[in-house]
Amino acid sequence: MERAPVAMESERLFLVRHSPEALLALIERPDEYEEISGFPAAPALREFFVSDAVSPAFLVYLRSLDHSNPWLPGFGVVLRESGSVIGSAGFKGAPDASGMVEVGYGIVPSYEGRGFATEVTRMLVEWAFASGAVRVVRAHTLPETNASTRVLGKCGFGFEGLVVDPEDGRVWRWEKRRDVERRASVRA
Repeated sequence: MERAPVAMESERLFLVRHSPEALLALIERPDEYEEISGFPAAPALREFFVSDAVSPAFLVYLRSLDHSNPWLPGFGVVLRESGSVIGSAGFKGAPDASGMVEVGYGIVPSYEGRGFATEVTRMLVEWAFASGAVRVVRAHTLPETNASTRVLGKCGFGFEGLVVDPEDGRVWRWEKRRDVERRASVRA
């Protein structure tokens, strides 16, 4: 069992690159996930990848990925204290031609409400801006005030408005621009 190297870290967490093989094991052969990733999965981690929100096309997508794109398929969120993967985080792809990248994250329910999503989001934003390829980090949330909107506000994202996402339908758009601090305010 060889552990993936730490890609980013904070005081309580570190992020390790998820390999396509590790995610496929988590989905299809959960008993092999720790052997492949090098870290035990917290209860409910698998549900992020096998819920109704995850399409069958996702498995095809994972099988098509190689290890050459640093933006995909994302990172396992590891709690330093236990060494367990308590969430997943990453980007929906590499930055586009305008320098925009979309961020996503999730923490298993038993670890929610402790500020981990905020720590993860800050690490991802720093990493994206440090790449030199990103001018704007974008996020989408359900169109209502919730935990994710509070996380984005704490991380300096500004509310951009209601949009229709081709995959997710009606969502609120949030953006953080490099070197610009804004207060989040919902004007829906």
